[in-house]
Amino acid sequence: MKNKDEIVNRRIEMMEENRVKLIGAARRAFGKKGYSAASMDELTADVGLTRGALYNIFGDKRGLLAAVVHQIDSDMATRAKEIGERTGDDWGGLLAEGAAYIEMALDPEVQRIVLLDGPAVLGDPSQWPSQSECLQVTQAKVEKLIGEGMLKPVNGEAAARLLSSMAFNAALWIAASDEPKEVLPKAVEAFKALATGLLARPA
Repeated sequence: MKNKDEIVNRRIEMMEENRVKLIGAARRAFGKKGYSAASMDELTADVGLTRGALYNIFGDKRGLLAAVVHQIDSDMATRAKEIGERTGDDWGGLLAEGAAYIEMALDPEVQRIVLLDGPAVLGDPSQWPSQSECLQVTQAKVEKLIGEGMLKPVNGEAAARLLSSMAFNAALWIAASDEPKEVLPKAVEAFKALATGLLARPA
């Protein structure tokens, strides 16, 4: 006979398994049909679960979208960080991260879920947990560069917020454009040009 701890642990494991299943199903549904058109009945049936499971874990459809956006946006930040680290240079890495994030706006899933449905349903992106986490990382890098004399002695949080918002808004522009591939190089060029204004000495 299972003891109470085993039963509790199994329930936790099942909830996490269901959470993973629902997020995966939602990514497929939201990416293909968009948030508004995606059916919760179809989504849950697709992974053999009920609406009750969805509401128990995420509260409602909006809560499920928030979890999906968090996952995708966090994945984007991780990929951008990896690209930045390849430069082997703190300042070059920061620019590369921003440019990489902007370029991900060409991904149809990113466009529809994170950049179009996300702000429309969840509100101000700067308040999203994933964006807050990214901001903290960017701020630490900016403050390090300020301390080294690479950047002008401005407020680190202000500089980090402006860099992050520039990258996100450039991505929004691409996602909303009829010609995203044509907009991309313009957005990246402008982002880099504006960011270099932070340098203590001209590049």
